[in-house]
Amino acid sequence: MHRDPIDPLPGRGDRRERTARAAVLEHATGEHRRHFPTLLHVGAPLGRATVVPAEHGGDHALRTDVLGALLWRRRHEAPLVWLTRGGSLAWQDADAAWFAAWRAARGEVDVPSRFLVVTRHGWHDPSTGETRTWKRIRDRRRSR
Repeated sequence: MHRDPIDPLPGRGDRRERTARAAVLEHATGEHRRHFPTLLHVGAPLGRATVVPAEHGGDHALRTDVLGALLWRRRHEAPLVWLTRGGSLAWQDADAAWFAAWRAARGEVDVPSRFLVVTRHGWHDPSTGETRTWKRIRDRRRSR
């Protein structure tokens, strides 16, 4: 079965919801360590994405430059930008720092994208305030 890189989980819900769910699924099934680094991803969940460590992102200008370059490389894809980390979806310093850098970079390079904070149990879109959580996320592609 061919998978659309922008819509990795065809099925129920709108495309934005499925893409966000794919980011959670990828994180929940791909990270098995108890403690793991916070990572920034730019691209498509369950597809091609560039991943960089987010914990030592430097200052705002450096984070903005990094994100601007990553967005520009994927400018033809309308990439998703998502921050994966442990813990709950409660707003944290890293979320605020990378969200601010994303807003600045998006404005500089004029590339349409979306920013999410992703944990093993859900996602949060700080632009809209939308949040979705699961007790245990399942890969629906395998149940067909």
